[in-house]
Amino acid sequence: MSLWTEVIINLAFAWLASVGFGLTINVPHRALILCGVSGSAGWIVYWSVNQIGVGRLGANFLGALCVGVLDIIFARIKNCPVIIFNIPGIVPLVPGVPAYQAVRAMVEGQLSNAEDLILRVIIVTVGIAMGFMLAQSIGEIFFKMRRKRKNKRNLV
Repeated sequence: MSLWTEVIINLAFAWLASVGFGLTINVPHRALILCGVSGSAGWIVYWSVNQIGVGRLGANFLGALCVGVLDIIFARIKNCPVIIFNIPGIVPLVPGVPAYQAVRAMVEGQLSNAEDLILRVIIVTVGIAMGFMLAQSIGEIFFKMRRKRKNKRNLV
């Protein structure tokens, strides 16, 4: 399969996952397309960084950072709370399969395998949380500087 075919398939399924989850949690229809854009952009960043050879933590961090920054921008554009875009946008990055496998391994008594899988889930979760925190900080700093600049212009 060619690289472009893989990219298109990844984009399409990440967009569908984000929009589908957005429909499930009743995201306003005016925000659904941008939820899909956010989710697919975050997934493509994750996928690309993972293809380069960066670990799971770095790939999830950069994917979540991309989602977080885009969500702040989209929230301003659509005049909606950021959480409307955050939740569906992060769905493609959530480690559902390793979490399921960890629970299954625990039930079957394979504690060593379960520990490895739980560690994988924790690493991914920490990467996502760090990406969101940095995106929020970047957004706050940017808009604070923007307000200061506006206030200086109004005073002059």
